[in-house]
Amino acid sequence: MTLTVAIGGLGAIGLDLARALDRGVDGLRLVAVSARDHAKARANLASFRSMPAVVGLGELASADIVVEAAPAAVFEQIALPAIDAGRIFVPSSVGQLLPRMHLIERARAAGARIIVPTGALLGLDAVRACAEGNVASVTIETRKPPGGLIGAPYLTANNIDVMAITTPTVIFEGNAFDAAAGFPANVNVAAALALAGIGPQRTTVRIWADPTVDRNIHTIKVEAEAARLTMTVENVPSEANPRTGKLTPLSVLACLRGLTSTLKVGT
Repeated sequence: MTLTVAIGGLGAIGLDLARALDRGVDGLRLVAVSARDHAKARANLASFRSMPAVVGLGELASADIVVEAAPAAVFEQIALPAIDAGRIFVPSSVGQLLPRMHLIERARAAGARIIVPTGALLGLDAVRACAEGNVASVTIETRKPPGGLIGAPYLTANNIDVMAITTPTVIFEGNAFDAAAGFPANVNVAAALALAGIGPQRTTVRIWADPTVDRNIHTIKVEAEAARLTMTVENVPSEANPRTGKLTPLSVLACLRGLTSTLKVGT
């Protein structure tokens, strides 16, 4: 059986994912994409072996799987039609789920599924396993080059000029819910961790603007009854969008492969 795929957004994540699907993935077929500039989208897709339709956000829900890879402002325009149509919804902007947890019940009622890719993290399988028992604490510390944080609402609200920072500086510390609101393009990793573990209110997030690094570095620490976990991943920022890493579209692709593959490794 082949599942059809539609992608909302053709930026750093969506376009790379579309190219990979066009090269061929067993059991998956790209049929539609959506982008703000339809003419630019068609130009980007011109060399594809099989040209997907360029459609409006709401029309993406005609596919079996709808991948959200768009700016946070249009999250619901992609999510709601897909969920109401009973599709498999795969969000890249995972942080947008945290203030919209009612979508889980909406998906249950519609027979839809919401599948969160691992994204830029590692060890989510272990975190999920720990969460089946007692977990004392989950912390994620994110270090990014200052340029990768530009535009975050938290910085604007607090008059923080990250480009003026010359030494590693903590610019935010709080829970995952508040981090997702303040840094919607930067902390999808924290949101995924919170959903896999003990929830956004109990997951602690610390964000550094660090001019000494050239990668997005995430360190996770979990104190649980079953295990103590410490994990660090250093992701190379995307040239197209330094707020996301090169690993992110690969993670979404791996997630989609797992939906149709005969052998699936990991929970």
